[in-house]
Amino acid sequence: MSLHSRTRPPAPEPSTPFEQGGAPVRVILLTGPSGSGKTSLAALSGLPVLNLDDFYKEGTDPTLPQLPDGGGADWDAPLSWDASAAVAAIDALCRSGRTDVPVYDLSASARVGTTGLDLGGAPLFIAEGIFAADVIADCRAAGLLADALCLRGRPATTFRRRLARDLREGRKSAPYLVRRGLRLLRAERSVVARHTALGAHPCAKPEALARISAARTMDAADAADAVQAADTVDTMQAVDAPVRS
Repeated sequence: MSLHSRTRPPAPEPSTPFEQGGAPVRVILLTGPSGSGKTSLAALSGLPVLNLDDFYKEGTDPTLPQLPDGGGADWDAPLSWDASAAVAAIDALCRSGRTDVPVYDLSASARVGTTGLDLGGAPLFIAEGIFAADVIADCRAAGLLADALCLRGRPATTFRRRLARDLREGRKSAPYLVRRGLRLLRAERSVVARHTALGAHPCAKPEALARISAARTMDAADAADAVQAADTVDTMQAVDAPVRS
């Protein structure tokens, strides 16, 4: 990934998170190099997942950053992604439990529709993508962040996994994917360092799953405490209420 800087979008105004079963909804941001296994790990978690890759800009957007060698758009630069829209979707999920998200076709570099994402009552969800670290500060400032993780592994393994996936899915032309893969292979340690500097905890898959499990346990405990507190308030109000004759 290119280490381009960008202007951080304004964080959403602090709001009361959606209360599901007495617990505020929060997000786990999952980032890491392309091909590091974010999507498969998110699926293993059993939590609802917001795919942040769907917030890429369209290929016709004049603000797309370009590769210095003239090889086209730099899809690994944060400026190729609509961070403001991604933060707004995370905020909406935490406030209301659902939101509409774009459907992005990577092979066409275009948005091809929208779909609804409903948390189905879950008090915790994962937002995963290579730019997830870029919104850690915004989510933390809004009180929405449960954890932020950066998957890391062997660069050579990541290279092979990424190239096989991208060729299988036809994400871009084969020559582009090979050039991109070699560029990302050389930059992988810098990518992890950047994500870590932005606030993500670097870890391998087993530790990431353990931290996700811990966050779920913590949210369940918070929900139980909140329900108990609400029941106590209801009981006290019932005792204090005047008796009507």
